Amino acid sequence: MSKVLITGANGQLGSELRHLLDERGVAYDAFDSHGLDITDQEIVNEKITALKPAVIYHCAAYTAVDNAEDQFKAANYQVNVDGTRNVAEAAAKIGAKLVYISTDYVFDGTKEGEYEVDDPTNPKNEYGKAKLQGEEAVQAAGGDYYIIRTSWVFGQYGKNFVYTMLRLVKDHDRLTVVNDQFGRPTWTRTLAEFMVHLVDTQAAPGLYQLSNDGSCSWYEFAREILKEQPVEVAPVTSAEYPQKAYRPRHSVMSLAKAKATGFAIPTWQAALAEFLAAVEDKQ
Repeated sequence: MSKVLITGANGQLGSELRHLLDERGVAYDAFDSHGLDITDQEIVNEKITALKPAVIYHCAAYTAVDNAEDQFKAANYQVNVDGTRNVAEAAAKIGAKLVYISTDYVFDGTKEGEYEVDDPTNPKNEYGKAKLQGEEAVQAAGGDYYIIRTSWVFGQYGKNFVYTMLRLVKDHDRLTVVNDQFGRPTWTRTLAEFMVHLVDTQAAPGLYQLSNDGSCSWYEFAREILKEQPVEVAPVTSAEYPQKAYRPRHSVMSLAKAKATGFAIPTWQAALAEFLAAVEDKQ
């Protein structure tokens, strides 16, 4: 019986975490939504009570931000709030440490400087609201926990902005990308390593923020992704690229608390370069 349980095992982050633990020879039990429906409290209690993990990496989430505004609003709250509460309460009952992934969307993006972990939250879209309620559910459950807010996630497994840019460049010689939204890109590898780092070093429980170091606009991120490609990348405003869900204009989160744990955070440019090299090697 392993000491580690992973929810959302086949998602972008869950897949990365599984591969990291495989590399390190760490045994785990991993479940996707078919193996463990986190919205079913009875099933969650049964599974977690039976397995008795010491650590639960809760990677399961509903992440379709625009769809969460309307037709999948209920699913967004069922997974990100009810599901998280079920996992957190079951974890607390058996004394398992819980690692929960949250988002920069808990902030409204109106602060000019970096958001600290204890800054007031003010989510403006349904996804951000649900993830914040997930944070509150984790805190209310009464167990040991790490909440990690992250942003602009990309990685090998699943859909993300980097893959979208690489796909579009095959059919376009000019792309337009918004240049008035600023944040920090996050490589899933860096995030997975930090999740394990917090547990392994027995860092103080609580709220953390983790992305790769440095910040940029989506336009600057796209230019770096495509700098070796024969394509023009042009900046546009958010008004020229309307989206259903509100996006924070400036959601750069402070990494000071994460760095204080002794975790070395690569720049987003270095992380992206390593990721792109790995993708190229697999082609």
